[in-house]
Amino acid sequence: MADFEQRLKRQLDELPRELNPDRDLWAGIEHGVKHERETRYGQSRLRPVLATAAGICLAAVTSWSLLHSPVDQPETILTGNALVQSLSAQHAEQMQTLLVSVQDAPAVSANWQQQLSELDDAAKAIKTALAEDPDNTVLLRMLQNVYQQQVLLVERVHAPKWQHI
Repeated sequence: MADFEQRLKRQLDELPRELNPDRDLWAGIEHGVKHERETRYGQSRLRPVLATAAGICLAAVTSWSLLHSPVDQPETILTGNALVQSLSAQHAEQMQTLLVSVQDAPAVSANWQQQLSELDDAAKAIKTALAEDPDNTVLLRMLQNVYQQQVLLVERVHAPKWQHI
C-alpha cells in the first residue's frame, strides 16, 4: 500500500503545475459580458413592463372617468339586466384594449387562452343565472370577480412578477 502511495505521489509531482489553454479565451469572455449587458438593458425586457403599465393606466383612466362623470347629467342607477349588460360591455372593452397592448409580449404559459376560455364559460353561466334573478348581488359580485380574474390572467401571463425582479 505504501508503495502505491509513493508511486502516486511521484506521478502527481511530475504533472505540470499550470495548464495553458490552446487559444486565447479573453475574446469569448469579453463577448459574453458585452452580450449580457446588451440583453440586460435592451428594450426586450422593457416591453412587458410597458404593456402592464399601459393596461393599468387604461383601467385607472376608465375608473376615473366613470367615477367623475359630469354633474349636469342625471345620475342613472343601473339595475337588473341593464347592469349586467353594462358590466359586460365595460369588461369587453377593457379586455380588448389589454389584449391589444400585450399582443407583442411573449406569454409565459402555453394554455393561458384555454384558461381564459374557461373563465369566459363561467361568466356565461353566471349571466344565465342573472337572467333569472337580475338583482342578485352575490351573482353580480361573482361576475365582477370572474372579469377581474380574466384581466389578471392576461396581465400575469404577459408580464409576470418574476420578470420584474
